[in-house]
Amino acid sequence: MCAKKVINTIENEKRTSTQNLMQEIWTGIDEGYTDFEINACGQHNIGGSVWNKEGKDLNFYITNPGQRVGAMGAKGTNIYVFGSAPADTGWLNSGAKIVVNGDSGDTTGHCAASGKIYIAGNVGTRSGALMKKDPKFEAPELWVLGSTGSFSFEFMGGGIAVICGINCENMSSVLGDRACVGMVGGIVYVRGNIKNLSDDVFLLDLDENDRDFLKTGLKTYLLEIKKDEYYEELTDFHKWHKIVAKTYEERQKQNNISLKTFRINKWFEEIGGSIFSDFITDDFKSYDLVQTGDSRLRKPSWKNYAYSAPCEYNCPIKIPTQKRFSLLRAGRIKEALELVLDYSPFPASVCGQVCPNLCLNNCSRGNFDEPLDVKMLGSLSKDIKAKQVNITHKEKIAIIGAGVSGISAAWQLLRQGYAVEIYEQDKKIGGKLSQVIPEERLHKEILEMELDRFKNTGVKIHTSCKITPELFKELEQNFDAIVIAIGGHNPVVIPFEGYERLIKGLNFLKDCKNGKKYNLGKKVVVIGAGNAAMDVITEVYKQGGVEEVTAIDIQEPSAFEKEIKSVEKLGAKIMYPCFTQKITDKGVYLKDGKLLEADSVIISVGDRPIFDFLSKDYLDEKSRIQYNEFMQTKNNKVFVAGDAVKPGLFTNAIADGKHAAENIIKFLNNEKLQPVKEKDLIPAKRIKSEYYECYNSNCDNEQNRCMSCGYCRDCGLCKQSCPQNAISRIEHDNGKFEYVSDSNKCIGCGICAGLCPCGIWEIEWCQ
Repeated sequence: MCAKKVINTIENEKRTSTQNLMQEIWTGIDEGYTDFEINACGQHNIGGSVWNKEGKDLNFYITNPGQRVGAMGAKGTNIYVFGSAPADTGWLNSGAKIVVNGDSGDTTGHCAASGKIYIAGNVGTRSGALMKKDPKFEAPELWVLGSTGSFSFEFMGGGIAVICGINCENMSSVLGDRACVGMVGGIVYVRGNIKNLSDDVFLLDLDENDRDFLKTGLKTYLLEIKKDEYYEELTDFHKWHKIVAKTYEERQKQNNISLKTFRINKWFEEIGGSIFSDFITDDFKSYDLVQTGDSRLRKPSWKNYAYSAPCEYNCPIKIPTQKRFSLLRAGRIKEALELVLDYSPFPASVCGQVCPNLCLNNCSRGNFDEPLDVKMLGSLSKDIKAKQVNITHKEKIAIIGAGVSGISAAWQLLRQGYAVEIYEQDKKIGGKLSQVIPEERLHKEILEMELDRFKNTGVKIHTSCKITPELFKELEQNFDAIVIAIGGHNPVVIPFEGYERLIKGLNFLKDCKNGKKYNLGKKVVVIGAGNAAMDVITEVYKQGGVEEVTAIDIQEPSAFEKEIKSVEKLGAKIMYPCFTQKITDKGVYLKDGKLLEADSVIISVGDRPIFDFLSKDYLDEKSRIQYNEFMQTKNNKVFVAGDAVKPGLFTNAIADGKHAAENIIKFLNNEKLQPVKEKDLIPAKRIKSEYYECYNSNCDNEQNRCMSCGYCRDCGLCKQSCPQNAISRIEHDNGKFEYVSDSNKCIGCGICAGLCPCGIWEIEWCQ
């Protein structure tokens, strides 16, 4: 039955009760109606707790409803309210879509557990309170065009809320007063002014996934409420923030403080009652006697490699550069150059050339002269041969994608004796390293040497092999584990007017790598100013005939400084913030009315993975692959890594591949899987720069310049300086050494910790 059932709730000047209205609706459903036009008069719960036995959608078109429109609404129920709605709209919503073409009252979305609530105006007090998410169902969503009343999202435990703040520019807070009190989960996206936000939450900037979610969601939402004219205004994200709940531990930190901490960090320093407040690091207790043994008040511990050096800590792969320099100082050069292969198959290509070297940027040595040349160290490993791979395990692992993360995972598995087969869609391996990075940044011969080193392990590689749903099912059946490492090869295109004129940056880079020539004209505009956009600019100039290149972005360029300087030397200009209005044959029109003349416009704002071979079971509501902290998908034998998870640096992709491989090995051996573990960063104050300034006064090599943060350089200062001769050096049969303190001699004076240039010795208070 296709006809719409019309129900008028006032007949002969008599109002139909809520109970009778619900009975009439159920009768209509039993008769086969799926569409209901209800001219209400304040009846409650319209559209709630109804469903069709055949699973068909039910659609309600309502005017003048009462409270709790769509209360406990089921999935497959679509409710459209013409005009405003009173309190409790979507109360305990369990899957219904509710569209209110006006304001909604207090407690809108209260206790919502699933479904979507779209409000074309404002909502009242305590809206979104107690929203929650059951992991078995899609998270609830509450979208509001205007503002909320006070105490919104009180005790929120899950779901997503989007407060657009349209026509609220003069409001002191689009969330009213004391929003998010007791919030423990979920996300609130908000645009506009915020005041008196609860201490239970953090206010954060949006990341790329947030912006992607909002771009997609806003389009659907605005079409539902027939307000799509606001799309461009709302996708200008510089006014947006997101609110997330603090963890239990973070709340404990804010609420609980010891008396000692208060006295030292608050009372002592704030009052400033001592001329020694900048220097005293003790706990301000007084003691009469100096003791040894168990009677000591403090004791030293030699904690070699208990902390990460800044280089290791800031490296996504966690390469211990301080260990490599230590081996070089000891003359164990081959061992030093081989060490990096335990972490990465691309020391020369990535660490030596394309990596921004976060390790170098955070090097302790840079605090008083120049950081160490870590790139040089990576390049030295290009000729190192891989250890012979012997397959010692019966299990087989398939890896989909021979890019950086896929090769990294395969590399680690092969070195542990597992048989690996790689399936690559392209005709050659290497992913974006091979396909898009200009030779100015990555020398072809170096990359080929490292790819050959990988191939020589005996890994089985299938190139020009596109994964179909059928082939993926075969892999699931025939292999003991699978790694999805397909990278991001679907360029993002923003749907500006005239977007069909755009050249996709990723495709452009791939074409240039394959020798294709473009006739770009004299003026080129590149939309985007990240590192990939800088590569695009480099290739644009190589095409010849180009006189003017301008890169634009809506925010400060995300490209690294050295990449920006490189294209500026070529003559490129970078402009921001610039908001694109449309693309025409004349060029790029910005929202401020300015025209950037261009013969060609290239967009380079990001790429996405293509999961067309996976069933929907693997994906979330945003078509992103679902995975846990172990890189494991819903199918326990299928793992994911690299840009298939989240866009990042090549080092992030290598780290992902390594982490996935480690957990695959645990999975195959029925061991407990592990998240990424990080050691604490060694406190900067424990590194004594004075020692190195003196030591390196005539030093011209990097291994001696390295401060060896947190890793003993065997200088012996502690042993020489101990007033009780309590410290001795012990060397073991395997060549390793350690320093130990004799508790029967040690008085806990702390001189060893005070002098140690590497921060190895740590003074602890005795119980």
